[in-house]
Amino acid sequence: MPQLLHSPLQPVSLPAIFAQLSNRPMTQADAYRMIRRRSVEVSILTKIGDHSFRATGITEYLRNGGKLEIAQQTAAHESARTTGFYDRRNDQVSLDEIERIDLI
Repeated sequence: MPQLLHSPLQPVSLPAIFAQLSNRPMTQADAYRMIRRRSVEVSILTKIGDHSFRATGITEYLRNGGKLEIAQQTAAHESARTTGFYDRRNDQVSLDEIERIDLI
């Protein structure tokens, strides 16, 4: 399996499906097109991108008791404030509260 640097802390082994197919790095536009194409294939119509995955990973890590400082290190952010922008735990609270509205 190829070794890729996941974070400044440790390398991560990835399955062959993620193997590099060329010597050319993937551009941001290429990555967005790939994510968009795959999301449409599975009927996700909301526009998502690489930051959607980052937000999900950070949010779930924190929701499961992870520490903001560790999430910050893993995401290679200089500031915990930047990492905090990806924390979506309060979004669920807002959705839960909105669902309490009883329309007559």
